[in-house]
Amino acid sequence: MKKILLSVLGLSAISFVSLYAKTDKTCQNLPAGIYECNPYSFHLIRVKEIKNNGKKKLVEDRIKPSQPSNTIQDLIDKYVKINEPVRYKGEDNLPLELGSETIKHYMSMAQKLKEQRESLVSKIIKEEEARFNKQQLILKEHKYQQALKILKEKQENLYGYYKVKSGDTLSHIAYMFGLKIDELAKLNDINKTKHIRINQKIKLPYTQEKIEVISKAEYKVKKGDTLHSIAKEYNLKVDDLIVFNKYILDKVLKVGEIVKLPLPYKLAEIKRKVKAKEEARKKRLAQERMRKYKNFGRHRLRVTATAYTSHRGQTDKTPFLAAWNNRIRPGMKIIAVSRDLLYRYGMKNGTKVKIAGLRGYYTVRDKMNKRYKKRIDIYMGVNRRKALRWGRRSVVIYW
Repeated sequence: MKKILLSVLGLSAISFVSLYAKTDKTCQNLPAGIYECNPYSFHLIRVKEIKNNGKKKLVEDRIKPSQPSNTIQDLIDKYVKINEPVRYKGEDNLPLELGSETIKHYMSMAQKLKEQRESLVSKIIKEEEARFNKQQLILKEHKYQQALKILKEKQENLYGYYKVKSGDTLSHIAYMFGLKIDELAKLNDINKTKHIRINQKIKLPYTQEKIEVISKAEYKVKKGDTLHSIAKEYNLKVDDLIVFNKYILDKVLKVGEIVKLPLPYKLAEIKRKVKAKEEARKKRLAQERMRKYKNFGRHRLRVTATAYTSHRGQTDKTPFLAAWNNRIRPGMKIIAVSRDLLYRYGMKNGTKVKIAGLRGYYTVRDKMNKRYKKRIDIYMGVNRRKALRWGRRSVVIYW
């Protein structure tokens, strides 16, 4: 069994001072009054080893190298290498015996280097400031352009365009959208006397959605819309909306429903269409009458038409007895004709005659005095007021 006793060499190891004092820096330049040094506490260690060899115990005393130290200072001494700074390299090696000229030379060089360094630093600072200012200007310009673009988009959203259709004029478009023709011409930079082209875009001070609604006079109901809100938006009356769309008084609108708008231009357009339709109907009826008259008989003549009744002041003593002994009574459609129509134009008793402007057919049952030429007298029964209201007219007769 081995027992190892370790102890650090103390001040008693004087015999080894002379051996290791030359190599160890710790034993150099000892202070006054100190005559002993222990340089082995960090380098060598004294070991006593006891060996048991049967009956005898052998003690060996010897010095062994110590284990490497792991302190921070040792690690720094071993691994860290400190070099002289490049900036001040060689300054410590300047000769001590320098003349005044040499010192002035070195001082002037140092001053020049300092001035160069300061000028370089100031130049770099100015360049950085200029670059920063340029970046700020670019950033401000970018923000300005963005703000200008947003403003332009907002202004564009306030205006819309109307596409010119066939038959449109500048005055009609101005009337349609409730504008003055001078304002519209100035807004579009055009002459109000010049003609506009089909598919030409006219700028208007309304949103595009509102322009589409006004041009069609139809509004598509959205969520939350009411008749009051629609009427207020397009400057209309609620009663006009109800009448124009044939709604009941408490009509509830549905989303997506189409509401027709009674705009002024739309009402005028409807009136024009109704008037044109009525004129076309009257023209068609007149053409039909003319066609009937043309198909009736072979003769056509313009004559003067008067009216008479069965009174003694307008006939002889027998007011209900006509020429050719024809008995007449109120309600009969008969006429008396001048004698030239009988002898010259071929009429006779019982001839069917069509009078333009009057319904039905009239029969020749009487004749007038021989002093009349191209005359007919329409029988009005005993209605003197009706005869006076008829008076004297120029008509065309067919037979």
